[in-house]
Amino acid sequence: MMAAEEEKPGLKNSSSIVPCFLFVELVIMAGTVLLAYYFEYTDTFPVHIQGFFCYDKTFSKPYPGPDETSKIPPLLVYSLVTGIPCFTILVGELVAFFLKAEGTQEKTIVTADCCYFNPLLRRIVRFLGVFSFGLFTTTIFANAGQAVTGNQTPHFLSACRPNYTALGCTSNMQYITQPRACTGNPLVVASARKSFPSKDAALSVYSAVYTVMYVTLVFRTKGTRLTKPTVSLTLLCLAMLVGVVKVAEYRNHWADVLAGFFTGGAIAVFLVTCVINNFQQTRPPPPPPRPQRPESVLGMPMVALPCVESPLEKLSGTQHPALSSSCPPYHPYVHQPF
Repeated sequence: MMAAEEEKPGLKNSSSIVPCFLFVELVIMAGTVLLAYYFEYTDTFPVHIQGFFCYDKTFSKPYPGPDETSKIPPLLVYSLVTGIPCFTILVGELVAFFLKAEGTQEKTIVTADCCYFNPLLRRIVRFLGVFSFGLFTTTIFANAGQAVTGNQTPHFLSACRPNYTALGCTSNMQYITQPRACTGNPLVVASARKSFPSKDAALSVYSAVYTVMYVTLVFRTKGTRLTKPTVSLTLLCLAMLVGVVKVAEYRNHWADVLAGFFTGGAIAVFLVTCVINNFQQTRPPPPPPRPQRPESVLGMPMVALPCVESPLEKLSGTQHPALSSSCPPYHPYVHQPF
């Protein structure tokens, strides 16, 4: 009965999909979200405090105000970073499922002889789940880099407001290392110490690269060659624009933005290529090659010739049936004994 169920087309038995999802993937996902929360909203991982040179022009740019006053505020960035990939994947999977696109059709998973997991639902959960995991992972990488390096933003001294007279600054080459050298708002000063890498740039490029790879590898556009490049380049340009605005508003250096681009892009490429197999169905290994027939070793078909038995062979065959003669096959390029 079980063998008959396994041979049904379009069905695949699996008893490990539910335990792995509940006790492995959900636990890893919960740990990732919790770690990202501690980095973002708590002081569990303090930021490294770097010193600065007196009157350093590199960090003396005017204070641009809180992030909410930016031309691209964080709320807009995070909405686009999460909304565009989710919308694109939902639409793409629905279209591919109903049009039965090649490479997107998977078998229905049967577990415990009672639960059926639709392939459309499985693909959507898989792709969006991996995307969410990468999104929180990118946040962790960016926050960890900011906490470890403690690099200052271009407007750091405007936010710090150091008292150069009390610090004894007499020349531009004097390096200040006192942890309480700043007299400005502590929250603003702490934010000004988180510059490398740019988190918004990392999240933007991660979302853009993940979506671009999905559009390029899954979408099938017949009759047009410019649809996918147009969509892909538009998404990449939007991600690059976030980094340009961060530099123009003196919120990050160019090195911070480039490091964020590299971090987000590397995580997206790794997840797509190594985790979800380029959004394609995992193909089973090919069956082993069938053994060659003896007559095909030389590449020529065997020819059967009529065999004439002598009276002695007939007599020996009647006395000893096991010794009855058999005519060997004839090959046109093999010497035959006479």
